[in-house]
Amino acid sequence: MATTLYRLGRAAFRRRRMVLAIWLVLFGLLAVGAGTLSGETNDRFSIPGTESQQAIDLLSERLPAANGASGRIVFAAPAGERLTDAEGRAAITSALEAVGRAPHVIAASDPFTTSLVSRDGRVALAQVTWDEMPDTLEDSSREAVQEAARGATSAGLQVEFGGDAVVPHGGAGGVGEILGFAVAALVLAITFGSLVAAGLPLLTAVIGVGIGMTGITLTTGFIDLSSTVPTLALMIGLAVGIDYALFIISRHRTQLFEGMDPEESAGRAVGTAGSAVVFAGATVVIALAALIVVGIPFLTAMGLAAAATVVIAVLIAITLVPAMLGFAGNKLMKGKNFETGPRAAKPTMGARWAGLVTRNRVVAMLLPIVVLGALAIPVLDMRLGLPDDSTAAPEETNRKAYDLLSDGFGPGFNGPLTIVVDAEGGANVTRAAEVVATEFSDHPDVASVGRATVNREGNTAVISVTPSSGPSTEATKDLVADIRDRADTLGGEIGAEVLVTGATASAIDVSDQMGKALIPYLGVIVLLAFLLLTIAFRSLLVPLTAVAGFLLTIGAAFGATVAVFQQGFAAELLGVSQTAPIISLLPILIIGILFGLAMDYQVFLVSRMREEHVHGAGPTESVTEGFRHSGRVVTAAALIMGAVFSGFILEDDAIIKSIGFALAFGILIDAFVVRMTLIPALMALLGERAWWLPRWLDRILPRVDVEGAALERHDPVPAARAEERIPV
Repeated sequence: MATTLYRLGRAAFRRRRMVLAIWLVLFGLLAVGAGTLSGETNDRFSIPGTESQQAIDLLSERLPAANGASGRIVFAAPAGERLTDAEGRAAITSALEAVGRAPHVIAASDPFTTSLVSRDGRVALAQVTWDEMPDTLEDSSREAVQEAARGATSAGLQVEFGGDAVVPHGGAGGVGEILGFAVAALVLAITFGSLVAAGLPLLTAVIGVGIGMTGITLTTGFIDLSSTVPTLALMIGLAVGIDYALFIISRHRTQLFEGMDPEESAGRAVGTAGSAVVFAGATVVIALAALIVVGIPFLTAMGLAAAATVVIAVLIAITLVPAMLGFAGNKLMKGKNFETGPRAAKPTMGARWAGLVTRNRVVAMLLPIVVLGALAIPVLDMRLGLPDDSTAAPEETNRKAYDLLSDGFGPGFNGPLTIVVDAEGGANVTRAAEVVATEFSDHPDVASVGRATVNREGNTAVISVTPSSGPSTEATKDLVADIRDRADTLGGEIGAEVLVTGATASAIDVSDQMGKALIPYLGVIVLLAFLLLTIAFRSLLVPLTAVAGFLLTIGAAFGATVAVFQQGFAAELLGVSQTAPIISLLPILIIGILFGLAMDYQVFLVSRMREEHVHGAGPTESVTEGFRHSGRVVTAAALIMGAVFSGFILEDDAIIKSIGFALAFGILIDAFVVRMTLIPALMALLGERAWWLPRWLDRILPRVDVEGAALERHDPVPAARAEERIPV
């Protein structure tokens, strides 16, 4: 592989204008397609095969109105006053009449006729129903409802909104990303001491991310994608795009300082560092694409979209980066030179650290294990769930509506359950619904049971059940499980199938499915990555240490995330206004992303150690020399990734904020504690045994030559061309 990439790198260097033109034309075509063929993203969390989704599909067929968008309008009188006063009642009635005239609104219930006024008369709840599904409802209709309902404020009333009446926030794309990009630029400038060298990784990463984002936007015109997909792709694409280019450019600069011809240097940089980039990228792609095995459509789409951006980043690194090296020429020799010259005579901080770790290898191995184990302790208390209005910021209207409803009626009004009675077999659906309502009205955790709504065909009924507890509590989760257990027996008695659905039940099903898929998913990516690393390093122990180190990283990252977002430790410093269960998609998503990126650092560091070992260095020397050559680059890469991910902590969206924190914390822990401390210590302890591989396995594994040994056995540049330098 090293020889193939070497030739590709030289070809891209020589035909740099053509390579650049191809990428820019591709970017332009995708941009045009994104601008003309794109569709809307959505935030539906559904899992085929679950009971809640089965009920939703049934309602879509037999009672579509029950699946339409539904919002809440909460009216509240000032302290000491009542909504039942003539002025307040008239203002609410007038406002709801205007709401009923809003586009796509088919009903706006009157709280005075539906008895949805709190006992103290201060809070009233009106339900709004649209003839559109939540994911197809236009924001203009939501805005029209809000404008009409706020007419009641003229009477001094407070008006807040919940459910589908809330206008969703825009996607990510603000100061956080800009800040992360700025920090990345600063780290590159400090690392290279050259604006040209620092600018190249940023430029190629932006082109790669632009191609990936426009491709995803174009895809929305043909398939449904979550609004989180572009943000995740941006997050991953920007980080790996900068890192992969950084690794190749750093190797190229070192060779230029050693006097190598620019074209030859570009080829060798792609052949050696580029080989590591390909394998590092492959581990990320495997981890993200393996989300398919989880069987959750929106998570599969997120994984595949992010994997596609990583593939683009790798292709950019091995084609566009060497082409840009051709444009830069010898200008890249300006700036800092840590590999040759006077600076090389002085031990760098990385070299001193490597020496300290290898001399104190036992302590350097045990201390990280203890520290990371302690950080992982909060994981024992981790609870999974999906965000609801209770997790919104206190100043948001949906959070205010949630608090008003909780105070006026009880927290269960914010997350009612929907019981669907399917009497397709011929049972009397009205009688069956009455039996179901009676059965659960006396449940200790049920606040109220509504009247059944029956479809025209008389084979399906819908009953609303209001829990006594909030939607994200363990009590409500237990209630859903209890209703389902009793419904199985009850359905047999009445000759009808009884299903539980609604936003709360769907969230519970999603969380349960995520939890069940966690271990199988982790097993798949670990096995595939173990095989890939075994092929790359021709060793069994090196991949084993890589995986073991990752398990420590993921435990610490999850522990810190639980401590902040669920337990509230230092939450205010990070802008977390409300603690809540960990978002159910986060563990699987973080495992996939963090595993791939952690393997990046493993490949970057250990491939150079392997290269030194293949070229004759002793066990300890190969560790220290490999660390000396690649430690600075990995440090810069980790700081860049940490900065990019930390920028997303500034987002308001709870999903993006928690993902950004978990990734930033995990990346920094993995790079500095695991890959740059624990792994060198283990490699030094193992010595020659680190590269042990059974002979039978050595014979059957393909040889990919990540260390570029084949490039050292011949000189691809004829002597006659020694003076044919590429013009700058």
